[in-house]
Amino acid sequence: MKQNLLVELFVEELPPKALNKLGEAFSTTLLEVLKSQGLTSETSHVTAYASPRRLAAHISDMVAKAADKSLSHKLMPATVGLDANGNATPALLKKLTALGADESAVSQLKREHDGKADILFLEGTAAGATLSEGLQKALDEALAKLPIPKVMTYQLQDGWTSVNFVRPAHGLVALHGSEVIPVGVLGLQSGNTTQGHRFEAKVSPVTLRHADHYAEQLHNEGAVIASFAERRAEILRQLTAAAAKAGPQLTPIQDEALLDEVTALVERPNVLLGQFEDEFLQVPQECLILTMKANQKYFPLLSANGQLSNKFLIVSNISPEDASAVIGGNERVVRPRLADAKFFFDQDRKKTLESRLASLDKVVYHNKLGSQGQRTTRVASIASAIGQQLGGDALASKAAQAARLAKADLVTDMVGEFPELQGIMGRYYAQHEGLDNDVAYAIEDHYKPRFAGDELPRNQVGVVVALADKLETLCGMFGIGQIPSGDKDPFALRRHALGVVRLLIENSLPLTLDTLLNTAFGCFAADVENASTALRSFIYDRLSGSLREQGYSAQEVDAVLALEPQQLADIAKRLEAVKAFAALSEAESLAAANKRVGNILKKAEGDVQASINQALLVEPAEQALAQALASVTPQADAAFAAGDYRASLQALAALRTPVDAFFDGVMVNAEDPALKANRLGLLASLHQAMNRVADLSRLAG
Repeated sequence: MKQNLLVELFVEELPPKALNKLGEAFSTTLLEVLKSQGLTSETSHVTAYASPRRLAAHISDMVAKAADKSLSHKLMPATVGLDANGNATPALLKKLTALGADESAVSQLKREHDGKADILFLEGTAAGATLSEGLQKALDEALAKLPIPKVMTYQLQDGWTSVNFVRPAHGLVALHGSEVIPVGVLGLQSGNTTQGHRFEAKVSPVTLRHADHYAEQLHNEGAVIASFAERRAEILRQLTAAAAKAGPQLTPIQDEALLDEVTALVERPNVLLGQFEDEFLQVPQECLILTMKANQKYFPLLSANGQLSNKFLIVSNISPEDASAVIGGNERVVRPRLADAKFFFDQDRKKTLESRLASLDKVVYHNKLGSQGQRTTRVASIASAIGQQLGGDALASKAAQAARLAKADLVTDMVGEFPELQGIMGRYYAQHEGLDNDVAYAIEDHYKPRFAGDELPRNQVGVVVALADKLETLCGMFGIGQIPSGDKDPFALRRHALGVVRLLIENSLPLTLDTLLNTAFGCFAADVENASTALRSFIYDRLSGSLREQGYSAQEVDAVLALEPQQLADIAKRLEAVKAFAALSEAESLAAANKRVGNILKKAEGDVQASINQALLVEPAEQALAQALASVTPQADAAFAAGDYRASLQALAALRTPVDAFFDGVMVNAEDPALKANRLGLLASLHQAMNRVADLSRLAG
C-alpha cells in the first residue's frame, strides 16, 4: 500500500547562508537513494522543508516494501565448476559459499552456451528492501552528502560518544502515513514528535498525526512556517505591505541574498517598521545601507528616486501584541552603528586623497611587486599612455590623476571598516574636495566590471583607468609567474581578462592588444617576453569562451581568433561576416580549398613569397585563377580597409570555380623548380587574400 513519507531532523540553529542548499540537498538525496532501492513509485515526488532548526522532506507514494528481484549470477565455465562425474569442484563450492548458497544448489544451476563454452549460472530471487532498511540507508547517505560549510563535533547524552554534524541534532521524525518507521542517526531514534517555535508554539512538543499533516500542524500548533519558499514569500509580502504603510512611494531595498539570509533566520516572520534620526542621512547612503544590511539584517526603505529614507524594516521572529519594545530595541542597536559611520565619514573628510598617497607606500601589494603606492604609480603611467592615444593631453591628464588617487580611499577609516565601499568612498571624498566629476566617478568606476554582467565605467576617464588597473594586475602577475591553473585563480585574473575584453569591445576602443600589453609590461623591470606571449593567449582564451557563451559557434570563433586580431572591437563584425559567408553555397568548397592550400604551404621548403610571375603561368587553370585573384583581391581589400568584412568575404565567392579548376588541372609540385615556385607563390597570394578577415580553413569539416 502506498503512503506518503515524512522525515524531519530537528537541530540547533543552522548556518543561515547555507540553509536553503542544505534543505534541497537533504531531500534530493533521500529521494534518489529510496528510488534506487525500488521504494518509490512513478508518481513519487519530494517536497523540501528547511527552517532555522529543521531539515525535512515529504515524499509521496512510498511503498512499505520494494518488490523482490530476480537474480542471475554468472559463475564459471562448466568445465571448471564440475568434474568428470558432474560433481562440484572446490572452486565452484567456494563461489557458491560467497553468494550465500551451498552444495545443494549445484543441481539447480543453469547452463548457457556463450558461443565458446557452457557457463554455469545461479538463479534466485532477492527480497526487496523494507522501507525501514531503505530509509536507514538513505538517511545515512543524505547526511554524509550534505554540503556542510563546517562540521561540529559534539557529545551525545551518554557523555562518551561523539558525533560530527553541522549542528547538534535533538530529534528525528520518520512517518509512513501515520506509522513510525524505526530508523536512527546521530544517536537519535525516530519518533513522531517535534518542536515548534521557541516562544510562540501553542503545543510543546508537537505530536504529528500523519506525514501529510506536517506543514499544517507546525503552522497551527507550532507557529512555524516549515517551507523555506513559503516563508520567503511571506516575508516579501510583509515587506511590501509594511513599506506601503511607512510612506508614499517607499520600497524596501531589493537584495535577494539578504532576503534568503533573513528567511533562514526566522521560523515565523513578523515585519516591523523602525527609523533613525535624519542627521544620519548626511552620510553617503551606501554606508548606511551596508551597515544596516550587513550588521543588522534590516531592509532600508528607499524613495521613488532611489534615495535612502530614515526608515527601515525589521524581520522579527516574534509577534508580541505590543511590538514597541522590539522596535525600540532595534532602533537603539542600529543608532551606534550609524553614528560610527558618520564619525568615520567626518574624520575622513579632514584629509585630502592626495595627502593619503604616502600611506599607500606602507601597504604591501605583493612581495614581488612592491607596495600599493608603487602599483598606483604604474597604473597612472599606463592610464596616461592609454588616455594620450584615445584623447590626447586632456584625457591623459585626467586619467593619470584619477589613477593616482584611485586607491587612496583604501587607507581611510570608512573603507577600513567597510572594505566593500572602496572606490565608492573615493568618489565621495573627491567630490567633497571639488575635484572634476570625471575624475571622481573614474575613482569609483575603475573596479568595473567586477563580475559577469556588471556595468562598465560611466565615462571615458573611468574606462581608461579601469583598463589600466586590470592590465597592470594581469601583466604584474604573469610577469612573476602567478598564472591561474585549474580552478585556482587567487588574484581573479580570469575576471580581469574578461574585464579588459569587455572594456575594449563594448566601448569600441581603437586600441591594439599588443600595444596595450607592451605599454603595461613596460612598467615592470623584468624580462617579460614570455609572460607577454602567455598573457596574450590567456586573453584570447577568455575571449573565445565569452563569444561561445554569446551564441557563436566554435568554428566561427576559431576562424576569427586564429588570426589573433589586434583590435578586439572589430571581432563582432568579423564574426557576423564569417556567419554570413558560411551560409553561401561556395563557402564549403572554398573553406576546404583554403585548408588544402594551407597544408601545401606548410610542407613547402623555405619561405614562400606571395608573388606571381605571369610569364610562368602556362596552364589555362592557373592563368584563370591568377586572373580571378587579380580581379577579386582589390575589391576584397577595399571592403576590408573600409571595415566592411561581410563584403570582403563575399567577394571571395567568385574564386570558387577557378580554385576548383586549379586543383583539378594543375600539378603544384611540378618538376620544373621555377614553375613549382610560381605555383606556390600563386597559392600563397590566394591564401593571403582569403584569410584577412578570418582563417576560413577552420570552417572546413
